Amino acid sequence: MTRFLLPLAAFIVLVGFLLVGLNLNPRQVPSPLIGKPAPVFQLEQLHESEKTLTSKDNLGKVWLLNVWASWCVSCREEHPILVELAKSGIVPVYGLNYKDERDLALQWLRQFGDPYTVSVRDPEGRTGIEYGVYGVPETYVIDKNGVIRYKQIGPVTVEALESKILPLVKELQG
Repeated sequence: MTRFLLPLAAFIVLVGFLLVGLNLNPRQVPSPLIGKPAPVFQLEQLHESEKTLTSKDNLGKVWLLNVWASWCVSCREEHPILVELAKSGIVPVYGLNYKDERDLALQWLRQFGDPYTVSVRDPEGRTGIEYGVYGVPETYVIDKNGVIRYKQIGPVTVEALESKILPLVKELQG
């Protein structure tokens, strides 16, 4: 009898794990950086390569860091939303141009609009790795003290902007 119960119990446990896994949202991968200081960087600006931007330049203000690339199909999906957000002036949006060619990135911004206060280059992806980027686009909400408060994996949608990002930004600005 136990010869049949043991495999049956193992099967039931396996089915339980599969059911739990099927109900998880792959876009809600918890980031180990939430609540921790944003990684420090000093990167060349995309538009003015003789200038740099550092992560410390934004201390004292709430800001978004959007990781994007001209080769990224999903970036086109979120881009109009970022352009409108930038026009609203609610929160500054900074870009991290990830593993991209400078000329292609500049051409992409001319074609689709430039929502970024400043966009910096990360051609080898080192800064992206420090931020835990494993796919573009990704967007981070960073508070006045330089602490990461939220990470949006995948394109920013109107729903994500209205339900999570903007309420958090307003709370942090308050």
